[in-house]
Amino acid sequence: MIKNVIFDIGNVLMDFDWMGYMRSMYGEEAELIQSINKAIWSNGCWQAMDRGEMDGETATEVAMRNAPSLEKEIRKTLENAGKAMHRHDYAIAWLKEIRKMGKGVFYLSNYSEFAMDANRSVLDFLPYMDGGVFSCYVKMAKPDHAIYECICRRFNLIPEECLFTDDMPVNIKAAEECGLQAVLFESYEKTYPKIMGML
Repeated sequence: MIKNVIFDIGNVLMDFDWMGYMRSMYGEEAELIQSINKAIWSNGCWQAMDRGEMDGETATEVAMRNAPSLEKEIRKTLENAGKAMHRHDYAIAWLKEIRKMGKGVFYLSNYSEFAMDANRSVLDFLPYMDGGVFSCYVKMAKPDHAIYECICRRFNLIPEECLFTDDMPVNIKAAEECGLQAVLFESYEKTYPKIMGML
């Protein structure tokens, strides 16, 4: 019997549309966008921020060192990164519906303090949850098995009684390896009926 639902946050309870954001900043300059993205994403800094090992200013400096000719664009991109994040109107209603069924609702998210500070309004659903784990505060990230064990231990959850949803197949696989039931989040329209049918 499923007693708790554990949600990923990015691209599940809120939308992280990085490429849409980049096009809004730089139009159809594909080569420029690719170069900026390479400087920001290929150096491991975003992942280090998720694990709480690096702050936003340090990550910005590292990215700019990787592409000195794009210093201005990289700083501008990261200073406005909150514009890539958008709230999903369905999130709060969905969480309320699950809690009304007597189920616990939790979050397990690879999320940095940099991202939180960039746009806090997209996390307006957090008060409707029973708690959770942000990777940056526990210095570990999915798909590390330790972070799944961390949330279960912190909230006295029995893995087999938990249903986890995430948009990344590798994170779903890790959850299942840790004993949780899991559903890949494809879209609200596709995944909502799957999850509700399991509760």
